[in-house]
Parts: sequence; structure tokens; C-alpha cells
Amino acid sequence: MTGSTDGRPVAAVRVLVVDDDPLVRAGLRLMLDGARGGALAVVGEAADGAQVAAALDEHRADVVLMDLRMPGVGGIAATRAVRRRPDPPAVVVLTTFDTADEVAGALHAGASGYLLKDAPPDQVAAAVLAAAVGEPVLAPSVARRLMDDTARAAADRSRAREALGALTPRERDVVLAVARGLSNDEVGRELFLAPATVKAHVSSALLKLGLDNRTRLALLVHAAGGAEGA
Repeated sequence: MTGSTDGRPVAAVRVLVVDDDPLVRAGLRLMLDGARGGALAVVGEAADGAQVAAALDEHRADVVLMDLRMPGVGGIAATRAVRRRPDPPAVVVLTTFDTADEVAGALHAGASGYLLKDAPPDQVAAAVLAAAVGEPVLAPSVARRLMDDTARAAADRSRAREALGALTPRERDVVLAVARGLSNDEVGRELFLAPATVKAHVSSALLKLGLDNRTRLALLVHAAGGAEGA
């Protein structure tokens, strides 16, 4: 137990540590258990994502401190399973890796924090406490990556929409249908056009957009945000 600001005792935040390296788990237990004047308590450990469910059944936790790259079930899949539980604990990722795919995968799976293992001990403790009350915490490098990726995606979307704006309305209809994987015959039936007319519209669109095949047409539509954005 630890004290609240008004002097009344409150329960410590219960933490489950998930990492395939026993030395890392031991270090995190030593670092976090009793930290912040007893505000944190490590209640259990798991060495693999597959062990997390049983560990949570045995030890009720408020926050799961989750590694990402583990043998068997990795951290992203484990995070997704944790967040599907009734009244789930928060998940804070603590990993060596901050690739775009891993950051996005972890956050989409439901992680509320993402830290790197070189973070200072007090930053890790602060992130766990923040997650316990529903506040997201990201390592500075991760936050910068997300902002850069968001800006890049917005720029790509804007360029794709501008490119598609050069098409005539009928060419645009044909391109959207092609992007859904329809053949010329199928596009023709849907838009009441002869297959030869569809082929002519596709050729014209490819020429205007500087593309050389239908796959790249589909990718451009996707970059623009699909049918609603194109």
C-alpha cells in the first residue's frame, strides 16, 4: 500500500512483466517492485506471449509490461489477446525495437504505451503509472516516428488525390472499378460500357497518370484513400 495525496492509503499498481529474457525480467522486477514509494508492485512474470493469459488468471494486474519479439506468441498478438479480456489491464510495450510496423502494430493491438529498453528507470515507472489511469505514454523517438509517418501519409494521399483529379469522371469510375480487381468485362457490365471502351479508358488513365499497369492504378487509388478519397 502507498499513501494518496489526502493521506488515505491506496492500492499499489499491480504489474505483470512479460519478457523472454530472464535477466531482463529480474531487472525489471528489481527496478519496479516497490518503486515510487510503493506505488508499484510486480505481481507476476511471463516468458512468452502464450503464458500471459494464465499469468493474468493467477495474478490480477493493472498493467502488463510487454516485450515484443519473443519466441512463440509475440508481443503484438499477446497485447491483442490481453485487451480482449473482460476488464483488461493496460499494456505498455517495452522493447528494443521501434520500427514503423511494430509501433503501429502494437498501438493498433491496444497498447497504451510504447517505450524502448534504454529508457531511464523513472520513465518506465512513470509510464506504468500513467497507463494505469488511462494516459498514453510514448518514447520521444516513437512519437516523432508517428508524427513523421502521419505527415508522410497525408502528403502521399494529397499527391494521389491530385493525380486522380486529372481524370475525366468516366475514367475515374473505370479506375475505381479496376482498383477493386474487376476485369474489363466486369467493369463494362457494371458501368454499362463495352469492354473495348473500358480498355480505352484504362489506357487513357494510365497515360495521364504515368503508370504502366493496372496494379499500380489500384495502389494509387488505395493511397488516395479508396473510393471516398479518390
